[in-house]
Amino acid sequence: MDLKFKTMKKLFITAVTAIMFSVTAFAAEGTKTFITGEENVSYTALNSFKTEYRDAKEPAWTVTSNTQKVTFKLDGVQMTAFYSLGGEYMGTTQDVAYKVIPADAQKTIATKYTGYAVGEVIKYENLETDAVPTVYFVDLKKGTSEILLKVSAGEGVSFFKTVK
Repeated sequence: MDLKFKTMKKLFITAVTAIMFSVTAFAAEGTKTFITGEENVSYTALNSFKTEYRDAKEPAWTVTSNTQKVTFKLDGVQMTAFYSLGGEYMGTTQDVAYKVIPADAQKTIATKYTGYAVGEVIKYENLETDAVPTVYFVDLKKGTSEILLKVSAGEGVSFFKTVK
């Protein structure tokens, strides 16, 4: 009986230690910049996504200090939808080819940013606002510098930010 008691005691201590570790790990997640998993997403965002993107495949959620985002595939295209922490839809992004942006914007970029190589182009859409529904962000690199341009129908091509 003494052996059984020692074994039970070890199991109990192991279980308590595991629970304490789990609680500590969970608490530490709050200090990180992101948490992954659908269980961490607001009910509103989750339901909005499931309603709007019924046919989405492979959804993967990430919650940051200011947004909830879900990366998924829709009709074979990789996309990301963004929601506020309150669950309000903010828009979607997807990588697109440079040739997708308007021809006049391509000409402006070629003229103003000679010597820069085009990197990634991201299309941002928010069809639920009165603002410009589609904006493109174009990554340009030249040597060790990297900048991001914003291309929209109302504003044309404008500098957005320095990346490096």
